[in-house]
This record gives sequence, structure tokens and C-alpha cells, in this order.
Amino acid sequence: MGMKIRVGFGYDVHALVPDRELWLGGIKIEHTLGLLGHSDADVLIHAICDALLGAANMRDIGYHFPDTAGEYKNIDSNIFIRRETRGFLRGAGYELGNIDATVAAERPKLNPHIPLMKKTLAEVMNVDEEDISIKATTTEKLGFTGRQEGISAYATVLIQRMGS
Repeated sequence: MGMKIRVGFGYDVHALVPDRELWLGGIKIEHTLGLLGHSDADVLIHAICDALLGAANMRDIGYHFPDTAGEYKNIDSNIFIRRETRGFLRGAGYELGNIDATVAAERPKLNPHIPLMKKTLAEVMNVDEEDISIKATTTEKLGFTGRQEGISAYATVLIQRMGS
């Protein structure tokens, strides 16, 4: 049969609030606001997780890690993507092909942080950095992102399973 290829798409958004740390792509970024959520609210990792789970037809991150579960309170999202999501994929016989992700934020400027995000995610997921593309954009001051009320992230992934 050969190789089976699947794609997945993920989207996430979290509100920006005072007195929270800002975590994006597995790294802490200095900013006056942070993202509100049950876990560390890393929108980029959450979008990637949803894309990976979707590609493998395994529902979404909220299904596997409900925000009603105490063990996920303030959890480091790197744990989601390393242990559970990679475990789910590998358990089903899939390997990551590549990730293409975009983070939409008015502030802070994210481009200087992208190399470390890529390095961090590649290490966490045990894949090559060249298989992870992260882009940053603004919404030209439009909408909730433009008003700096929140940050959103989009991710597309390709996964492959070797068949017999």
C-alpha cells in the first residue's frame, strides 16, 4: 500500500491579561501581559497539538485534556506536545512530516523569538528544526488581536504512516 499521508489544521486563541506570564512556542517571552488559560495558555502549542490530533483523527486537545481536570492546571504545554500528542501519534504509527504555523499578535514583536521557539519545539518533539515553520503576523490593529485583547495561532501539519 505504501505510505499514508494525512494533514491536520489547528486553531487556538487566548485572552491577554495582566499578572500572567506570556508563554509562546514553549518559551517565556517578557511582556506586560500574559495569556489566560487553565494551562500555561500557550496558543501556538495548543494549535499545533490540535492540528496533530486532527490529522490522526483523534479529536482535539480539549477532549484529551479537559480544563476541568485539576492535573492540567497551569501545566507546561510542552508536556502536552511531548508526552501525550507525540505518544498518541507514535502509538497510531504516525510520524511528523512538517508543521507550518502562524501566530497573530499585535505586541510583543515575535520575530526575534522565532529561532528559539523552533529550537525548543524541535527538542521537545524530537524532530528536526527544519520540519517546523513558525511565522508571526499582526492583524493591522483590527479585531481582538489588533486591540491587544488576545493572541491567536494557526497550525497546519503533515503526518505520515508507513503501511504494509
